[in-house]
Amino acid sequence: MSDTNTSLAPRQLVLALDHSVSFAREDFLRGPSNAAALTLIERWPDWPDRIVAVIGPEGSGKSHLAAIWAEATGARILSAKLLSLSDLPAAFATGALVLEDLEFAGLDERALFHFLNLARENGAFVLITSRSPLSTFPVAIRDLASRMRAVPSVTMSSPDDALLRALIVKLAADRQISVDEALVNYLANRIERSFVAARAAIDRLDEEALRQHRPVTRALAVELFRVP
Repeated sequence: MSDTNTSLAPRQLVLALDHSVSFAREDFLRGPSNAAALTLIERWPDWPDRIVAVIGPEGSGKSHLAAIWAEATGARILSAKLLSLSDLPAAFATGALVLEDLEFAGLDERALFHFLNLARENGAFVLITSRSPLSTFPVAIRDLASRMRAVPSVTMSSPDDALLRALIVKLAADRQISVDEALVNYLANRIERSFVAARAAIDRLDEEALRQHRPVTRALAVELFRVP
């Protein structure tokens, strides 16, 4: 399913204990909150710069977009936490690289400065993902701050109502659970409007349904999410 007008299945059953999350392009749900980021990924290599950033809250789909771009470009994916330990010349071997989850906490400024300089020297395409705008990082190295401010970025925000409902359906499908419209409406009206809250709600429903040997229904959701 790839759009917010996803049809809702009429019945719901827990079918399996394990689940997997698909990072395929067809499983990315487009909505107003992520349209600019998806457009940036799909227009590559027609980017405003060879180094760009996608900014968004936890669980907003940054890793999914990075995986889509990596599949299309052959890019390697490098955790920002491992930047100082990585063989950067080898990491740039394909000419494209994802630097994922770049945050100021624990940041090795010299390693990042070296990384950005090496990317420029190699003419590599780089996609950076972060929860915070790069321009807000309080780095001490002045030239690094300048380089970070110069990186074009797009921002992903909290999902609108239609995207939140479609996301609930997708997260349930990832766990091999089908859900009806009554359940989706109930959850959408009671959880925080965020990707993290939607994932937590589906996880909780699935775990409780398995524990009680019950199907995932609106009745179960009412028991779990009823406001005191």
